[in-house]
Parts: sequence; structure tokens; C-alpha cells
Amino acid sequence: MEKIGQSDASGLLSQQVTGARYFFLNLAPRRADALTLVMGGREHCNPDYTISRRNFPFYVLEYVVSGRGSVKLDGKAHPLGPGLVFAYTPTTRCEIHTDPRDPMVKYFLAFAGAQVPARLRRCGVPSGRARQLAAHAEVTSVLEDLLREGQRSGALARRICAVLFELMLLKIEDTSSLAPHASEPAREAFLRCKALIDAQAERLATLEEIARAAGVEASSVCRWFRRYQGTSPYQYLMRRKMNIAAEHLVENGGLVKEAAQRVGFADPYHFSRAFKSVHGVAPSNLLRYRPAG
Repeated sequence: MEKIGQSDASGLLSQQVTGARYFFLNLAPRRADALTLVMGGREHCNPDYTISRRNFPFYVLEYVVSGRGSVKLDGKAHPLGPGLVFAYTPTTRCEIHTDPRDPMVKYFLAFAGAQVPARLRRCGVPSGRARQLAAHAEVTSVLEDLLREGQRSGALARRICAVLFELMLLKIEDTSSLAPHASEPAREAFLRCKALIDAQAERLATLEEIARAAGVEASSVCRWFRRYQGTSPYQYLMRRKMNIAAEHLVENGGLVKEAAQRVGFADPYHFSRAFKSVHGVAPSNLLRYRPAG
């Protein structure tokens, strides 16, 4: 895998971010290649984050996990929020701004190749268009896998990342059948609320907090979730919290109370009961499934 220093990467990366994680696979892709993943990362935008580009070496796809902002692609503006994905070409005039009151956290992937424009159109994200995705948690999971594998130095890293990249594009393409139509404002509102829970489950605790964060009535959130998800928003939130907690316990181990605190539970006993109701086992039992070493 290609390694580059911080000074070499400075022209490609924003300096207005904190807690960023990056990977670099191939900064000199061959023109004859059909589709090559070059680099990517996850960035926590600072409140003053702003990007203004008239050119960039590669095609880029960006995906917002949380926070708010806006993007202008060749003069056309789009609001940004959780679950929004957009793409641009090396020659697209691109301006990105975060809301300083709610800074964005976002992933980006840079890639090159002759088949890129057609592939982006096929998955419903042609250059210059921003799109809300339904499968927010699934796409985020694949992006996290990509980031982890991209940072490894194994001989198969590029091939593994290429497979994960194609999986992510397929996930985006698959949401076409789930995307709201212009005549379905209720479904569009549901998808926004669902994406909000996916992105901010750790800090959300009640239906009222979900509704307040989404700027809608609590009764409306309940109605949308019953209609489109077949469950209540609180039940969906609890399952999301317990999935995050399970991942933490398996990957990091530690005390159950630490996992409880991570997903907003002050009482470990209450957390253990909620965890068992979702997963069927106590959180302490999950520690046995941690990988050795």
C-alpha cells in the first residue's frame, strides 16, 4: 500500500478538521484502469470548516454522518444533513460549508478511472447531485470497514478495499427502491428521522429528544415509524444503542458500565436489562466472543 507523509497530503486534505482518520491506497492510478479507489477518510469538521475548489485530482464521493451544512456544486446549492451523499468530478466547482452550530462529521472517498461517471450514474449519485439515503447505518458500516482495511499494510489491502468500495456503491444503488418520491413527504420525513437516530443514537435518550432534534412533533415521528418501520422510534433507538454497545464490547472489551455510559445509560443494571431484551444475552456474556489477542 502506498504511504505518503503529512506534507505530501496537505494539498489533498482540509486542515479545518479534528479527529480525522485517513487511508491512502494509490495516489498515482493508471489512466487505463476502469475504477481505482485512491484514498478516503472520516473527518470531524471544525465550526469554521469551509472548502472552495475549482479542481481536484480525483473524483470524490462524500457522505454526511451527522451535523448540518451545505454544498454548492457548479453553482447549484444543496443542504446537507445525516444520510446525504454527493459526488463531484475533478473539474467540478465545489464549495462545502458546515453549520458552526452543528458541525458535520463526514466520510469521503476519492477515486479515478474511465468507468467512474457511468458507475456514479448507475448508483444514483451523478456528479452535481445530492441524495438522501435510506440505508444510513448499513452504508456507514461499510465505510468504517473500508477505513479500517485501508489503514492496514497487508498485501491484500487494495483488493479488500476494492471489494468493499463496490459493496458500498451497491448499497447506495440498492436504496433507489427505498428512496422517497416527491409525492411522499411523510416517507421523506421518516427517512430523515431514521438517519438522525442512526447517526446520533449514543446521545439520544427519549422520543421527545428525537422529535426536537428533527424539528417535528413526537406524535408524527411515532406515526411515521409505525407506518414505514413497523416499530416505534424508541424501540428502533434502543436497538441501535444496543448494537453500538455490542460492537464496543466485542471489539474493545472493558467493563459493562463503560459500554453503558457510551450509549447514554447511567445505570448499568438498566442497561443490562435493555441489552438482554434486544440481544437475548447479558452484556457480560458477550465478552467471551472477543477475538483473542
